[in-house]
Amino acid sequence: MAAMKYPESVLTRNRKGGVEVRRLLSRGSFVKYDYILADSGRVSEGGKFSVILKSDDGKDEHYFMIPVAGGRWMAIPEKGAKERKVWNEKTDKAEDA
Repeated sequence: MAAMKYPESVLTRNRKGGVEVRRLLSRGSFVKYDYILADSGRVSEGGKFSVILKSDDGKDEHYFMIPVAGGRWMAIPEKGAKERKVWNEKTDKAEDA
């Protein structure tokens, strides 16, 4: 199989110095929410949050974002889709994530 020619603007180098192509997998929108303690309203557990990626083809991917050492984050994919509600402080109402 012959190597494809890609525009320079989509090429990047990995840690080993190899050339990689940034390939689009999907487009869409997202929802980001965090967790607060119900009794105090304070942000819980070091600032963990969730991200739901909503692709234009209707598929959702949900990731729990957990802080780890060194200022890094671990993304844990959720298995199984669930309908979720989130609290919107601006409207004082629950709404679909």
